[in-house]
Amino acid sequence: MNDRLNWLPDELQKLSEKGLFRRRREVKPIGDGRVLIDGGDAWDFASNDYLGLANDPRVVAAATEGLRSRGVGSKASPLVSGRTDLHVNLERALAEFEGAEAAILFPTGMAANVGTVAALAGAGDVVFCDRWNHASLVDGCRLSGARLRVYRHDDLPGLQRSLARERARRKFLVTDSVFSMDGDLAPLPELCEIAEKHDATVILDEAHGTGVFGERGRGVAELLNVEERISVRIGTLSKAIGSLGGFVTGSQTLIDFLWNKARTQIYSTSLPPLLCAAATAAVEIIKSEPSRRDRLHALCRLFRDQLASNCVVPFPGSVGPIVPIVLQEPQAAMNVAERLLEHGFLVGAIRPPTVPTGTSRLRVTLHSNLPEEVVTTLAVKIGELIPASRST
Repeated sequence: MNDRLNWLPDELQKLSEKGLFRRRREVKPIGDGRVLIDGGDAWDFASNDYLGLANDPRVVAAATEGLRSRGVGSKASPLVSGRTDLHVNLERALAEFEGAEAAILFPTGMAANVGTVAALAGAGDVVFCDRWNHASLVDGCRLSGARLRVYRHDDLPGLQRSLARERARRKFLVTDSVFSMDGDLAPLPELCEIAEKHDATVILDEAHGTGVFGERGRGVAELLNVEERISVRIGTLSKAIGSLGGFVTGSQTLIDFLWNKARTQIYSTSLPPLLCAAATAAVEIIKSEPSRRDRLHALCRLFRDQLASNCVVPFPGSVGPIVPIVLQEPQAAMNVAERLLEHGFLVGAIRPPTVPTGTSRLRVTLHSNLPEEVVTTLAVKIGELIPASRST
């Protein structure tokens, strides 16, 4: 048989030669912040379960009851028959948590970003997308049909000049609240001021902010006191909330519009009800147990202090549980990550195209149930391994 894909081995070989080949690994959570991987156990510094809720007994119990009473799948799209009472309960819980009129669920965080931006913006509009936004926001901007303009949040005067020149029907300013590979925060007060001056709508993705930042855990918009100035707030259930899915909160009018126009929601089978039950339980824990968030930030400070003591400098401006350490070349990042795994620490090695060429890095993520001594030991070990990686 003629193999029309006979060019794939050459492409895979090129990825391997550049240190960019991704191999598939099996990672099995075993509780208390540890995982089994490659035949050994390790502390998990690679996942986004910032508050340790994915394995919380109350969240697991809620999912178990949802499974018992509603079964595994939702069986249809939400517009047909896939929106159960557990979906409704979660939407109400999210709207209340976010201080919004209403909420709408999506099957994933990526679907929420792609579907929301593409539904709101279209031909005749312009979207300004931060250079470092998550790929799902970028894809949403591209698929919308609007003119795409890229800006950098470290060059707000440039953004303002570009906005001032635009005469589009509608203008949208699209940004993450926490940039997932750099760990820094969007300058939301300044972005809101620029948007208001130039009649633009801010679309904010709080994927890495929800549950982590703000007095009540509502995200960076709450932390920086701009919630009332942002019309469209997107979040994910798969990070600090510990489940799966995406959501948007805002006015009832916005939610009704997305219900009718967001293709990634309309044409997807809805979330399994058991995951909605789990997420609802997790939201209640976030509201009632701010100590989890407090401990997370205490560990973040401890880790950065220990890195400094070992002459390691994280990415400038990074705050919170995402701690990037740039090693430049892909193989250097892979080598250090593999050595750390040998010592019992699972840490992400991030390479192009996820990050720009020359900025491959370790991406350490912290979560609230890690022991302090483990966090300190990782910082020391990174300090020992990085000089060796840079000399090879």
